[in-house]
Amino acid sequence: MFQTFKDWFWLERFWLPPAIKWSDLEDHDGLVFVKPSHLYMTIPYAFGLLIIRHFFERFIATPLAKAVGIKEEVRKIIPNTVLETFYRRSTRNPSEDDVYGLAKKCNLTERQVERWFRSRRNQDRPCRMKKFQEACWRFAFYLMITVAGIAFLYDKPWVYDLGEVWNGYPRQPLLPSQYWYYILEMSFYCSLLFSLGSDVKRKDFLAHVIHHLAALSLMSFSWCANYIRSGTLVMIVHDVADIWLESAKMFSYAGWKQTCNTLFFIFSAIFFISRLVIFPFWILYCTLVIPMLYLEPFFSYIFLNLQLMVLQVLHLYWGYFILKMLKRCIFTKNIQDVRSDDEDEEQEEAGEEEDEGEEEAARDKERDCLQNGLGPDRSLLPNGHHGR
Repeated sequence: MFQTFKDWFWLERFWLPPAIKWSDLEDHDGLVFVKPSHLYMTIPYAFGLLIIRHFFERFIATPLAKAVGIKEEVRKIIPNTVLETFYRRSTRNPSEDDVYGLAKKCNLTERQVERWFRSRRNQDRPCRMKKFQEACWRFAFYLMITVAGIAFLYDKPWVYDLGEVWNGYPRQPLLPSQYWYYILEMSFYCSLLFSLGSDVKRKDFLAHVIHHLAALSLMSFSWCANYIRSGTLVMIVHDVADIWLESAKMFSYAGWKQTCNTLFFIFSAIFFISRLVIFPFWILYCTLVIPMLYLEPFFSYIFLNLQLMVLQVLHLYWGYFILKMLKRCIFTKNIQDVRSDDEDEEQEEAGEEEDEGEEEAARDKERDCLQNGLGPDRSLLPNGHHGR
């Protein structure tokens, strides 16, 4: 049964133009052609990238974070077995009735119970150091892969003449630079999938999973159907903007707001140019219109362009959120990633600090009153009744 499905899945009519067979893409005369089996190498390379990432974050990202003013945060709370058990086994956000019952059980005030749960939730949230480490790793990879992509592509004729993308298709041999560019990019997205469980979880966690799977699906399909030339163009157009986004995040976590805003403006400009101008009017033109000068429509041609058009819809969706952040930056002088949970965290921490500040002020007021022979309500105390 599996063999039957495999034979059906790899039918030439699904992947190749009419009259082209898989045998036409066999290696010969020193020419190497793409093979689906090449993609197996992305798995060990992905684990290799995870190992490199571990050492990068420890020996490069962490010292860099400390150099820009980010400190290791130690969030301590008063241990409480009853509240900890409830937090782990029931809910992180107790209701009013739960708070009342826990306060009675622990001989605490309701405000103290609420503050304990707020502090405990903050303790579970990732610190800025971890967020900086992740952004720094992605920045380093995108910078490396973009420089490599430019080095691989600058002398290729199909970059300057889009007709060359389809000249001789699909009998186009695989170049070593194309192999490494594709495999490294796919390995990186595989490593991001593998690390989703330990990475900082944001509100768009599911969107991240879908994005990584969609990117891997598109790259895998383009590899198997030998759309390597157009695939490399798609990758370079996307990678060139991501460098600036990750660098803006790094400086945002460091508190360098002016630098963050400047980098975000640069990212926004490059994003709108690369993904809302170059991608639809250069890449989609290359994959949708030009092939008809060389080939008749076939299944993989249609499927490829459907995926690229869905990707363009996502560009418009992301462009909308970027415009929202630009508006926030212009009118509030502060950028907050609408996908992030930073804002909720800061609001809770601010609330906790405000509560502590109010109680500290109340204690100071009471202390001052007692020192002047007054009660907390500023009424005169009889002699000998001062608080100890």
